[in-house]
Amino acid sequence: MKSTINILRKELREMFTRSTILPVIVIAILLVAMGNMLSGAEEQATSAPVIGLVIEDDGILAYVAFDTIFDHSVLVYNGTDVEEGLSAVTEYDGTALLRISSSFTGDILSGSPGMISIYWVMRGAGLMDSISSSAVNAVLWHVDRAISLHLIEMNASVDAGLALAPTIRSDMTIFGDKEMDGVSPGELSVVLSAQSFMVPVVIMMLIMAAGGTVISSMGMEKENKTLETLLTLPVRRSSIVTGKLVAGALIGLVMAAIYMVGFNYYMSAFSGSSAIDLEEFDLVLSPIDYVLVGLSLFITLIAALSMCMVVGTFARNYKSAQTLTMSITFLAMVPMFIVIFKDFSTLPLAGQIVLFAIPFSHPMMAMRALMFDDYGLVLGGIGYVTVFAIVMIGITVWIFRTDRLLVGRIDRKALSRRWDLTSMIRPKG
Repeated sequence: MKSTINILRKELREMFTRSTILPVIVIAILLVAMGNMLSGAEEQATSAPVIGLVIEDDGILAYVAFDTIFDHSVLVYNGTDVEEGLSAVTEYDGTALLRISSSFTGDILSGSPGMISIYWVMRGAGLMDSISSSAVNAVLWHVDRAISLHLIEMNASVDAGLALAPTIRSDMTIFGDKEMDGVSPGELSVVLSAQSFMVPVVIMMLIMAAGGTVISSMGMEKENKTLETLLTLPVRRSSIVTGKLVAGALIGLVMAAIYMVGFNYYMSAFSGSSAIDLEEFDLVLSPIDYVLVGLSLFITLIAALSMCMVVGTFARNYKSAQTLTMSITFLAMVPMFIVIFKDFSTLPLAGQIVLFAIPFSHPMMAMRALMFDDYGLVLGGIGYVTVFAIVMIGITVWIFRTDRLLVGRIDRKALSRRWDLTSMIRPKG
């Protein structure tokens, strides 16, 4: 019994460490953040939308529509000028501008549906950025219902089809400088959801694979004592770091090239089956765009590899290296979830700073940003990640030139004895 308790204590000491608890805490924080995000999305979908209204008709049914819209939304503009209405909606962070045509009442009373034109103001391409459009759709449902009740009260023998659908709609989505006629935010989000979800996930997997390989390699070299042997050879520490980084960079380059080729075919197949003609709205990437995405991914992999080499110096063996790999994994998971649900432009300032500071987020954002001609974000991200990679490489070289992390957690006297044995053959560089 006593031996069992001793073994239990030993196993608990080995398993219940900071490296095992920290991942659980990070996952809990991510779940809390996602829960708050989803609850905010539900509140946004059910709250009254901020919209503008342009009425060109003075008929009775236009006033019925106005009363219904006024009761179920927050009106920031009520006039006759579309440009002024769009400016007001944009200023107050509204969702859409509704325009009731001049023949609205006459068309319905003559047996044809009345036209309501919707100018959607879309600010982000994340999954949560199009949720507010559902609230506008709910307002339009109330408009149809109010007009149907009014028609039935006016004429009990009204056509059933007209009573069920007294209005038709015309959509135009405005995203930045792009005006997409005949496209609603919901339809656009269906097309963008493929790359909004797949790109961050695939990039996270690439970073996990490359980073995990480097950290595990460092742990195995320490466990097999090959790293200490390598450090006793007359080889400059900078050469060791350069060799490891170049090897990892070449692997990363191959992975990035395979990824870009595969994703190009994936997007081509998806675009062909889409209900929206992406070429018509200039939402396809040019060869230069693919080069920028590949460059962003390659530089990010270099930064990830250099960061993983720094983290890997803390690994005492292969087992501890596996737990250290989780830190890189979680650092890649955070921007992945953010990019899937929200666009960079729709995040608060603090969120933008955090997302931009994490180097792994830039290739995740590059594809969507280039689709909407946001070259500033992509080029700025490439510049930032390049500087980040250079700094991390410098830190890696500095660590390799010291012995404090590379020799692991051993006794200082043992370290002194080891230094005495190897000082005669160690190069000064």
